[in-house]
Amino acid sequence: MKAYLALEDGTVFEGISFGATGLRQGEVVFNTSMTGYQEILTDPSYCGQIVTMTYPLIGNYGINRDDFESAGPKVRGFVVRELCHVPSNWRSTSNLEEFLKEHQIVGIQGIDTRSLTKRLRSSGTMGGIITTDALTRAELVDLAKKAPVLNGQDLVSQVTTKEAYTVAGGKYRVVVMDFGAKRNIVRWLSKLDLTVIVVPAHTGAEEILALNPDGLMLSNGPGDPKGVLYAAENIKKLLGKLPVFGICLGHQLLGLALGADTYKLHFGHRGGNHPVKDLDTGRVYITSQNHGFAINADTLDPQVAEVSHINLNDHTVEGIRCKNIPAFSVQYHPEAFPGPTDSEYLFEKFYDMIRNFPA
Repeated sequence: MKAYLALEDGTVFEGISFGATGLRQGEVVFNTSMTGYQEILTDPSYCGQIVTMTYPLIGNYGINRDDFESAGPKVRGFVVRELCHVPSNWRSTSNLEEFLKEHQIVGIQGIDTRSLTKRLRSSGTMGGIITTDALTRAELVDLAKKAPVLNGQDLVSQVTTKEAYTVAGGKYRVVVMDFGAKRNIVRWLSKLDLTVIVVPAHTGAEEILALNPDGLMLSNGPGDPKGVLYAAENIKKLLGKLPVFGICLGHQLLGLALGADTYKLHFGHRGGNHPVKDLDTGRVYITSQNHGFAINADTLDPQVAEVSHINLNDHTVEGIRCKNIPAFSVQYHPEAFPGPTDSEYLFEKFYDMIRNFPA
């Protein structure tokens, strides 16, 4: 069956359908990771997006539920150059096409993903549609132009946990504000023998303090941080009362809580090969990233916080550190999955901050 990918700039790609049938709208983005398509598909941070994989062959190791980052896929659509129909992996329980069909995700293969990626890099991420419907070119482009943009959207409410839950551990208690948290964040905190309490994104500051936490984790999540200003307001009330560690969207929300501004990147950072420099040590880490927004360094109050890490590709802010309170954040994913594990030490840094608070 034929499938089509149309962009708001009028570009239309024709390929072959796989997965579910129908029509899906979203922001079209690309990810440069060579592996990790299961984690990418199930990462809540991709809610609202049609994801293009730049690596040409996808699906070769099939699907297994141990590597999911949430209960199921959150992407709106999936774009690959070539789909592997016969995976080879002893852990695999199904193939990628069956998985997408089961979860009603529309996929397209057989298009020139290199050409698509170059267009997104030069023109920026765009609204688009992916469909198996027999539509004219004009109809495809018209629908692509109507695709909702991420700016100002509250996508967090679609992926946050509905109810709080606890993962038992050690004597220190960490509350995770779930803006679309990857499972591996909770796994890492549990490895450090912490009791983890995951709460919905709308949970108020007073409710969080009533849980008697020793630390606060601000998780990753999808979309524009300005679409969830309610979370930034609650974070602001909690600063200084307990150690805080933010990741990805949590990093951006910490920035907003500190009075800084955020902005949309041209095409974002999505992949497992982004170089980040620690400004204190000069050491460079290769990191896993997935975000389309960033903190404006010029709006960060130097009396309150400072930039701790920068991206060596475009010099955007990759980390901030508060000066007078125990709080820090990074734009990338130290929990990896997929991606390099260079930055796992940040979880231990957070643990030490909890153990030594108040100083």
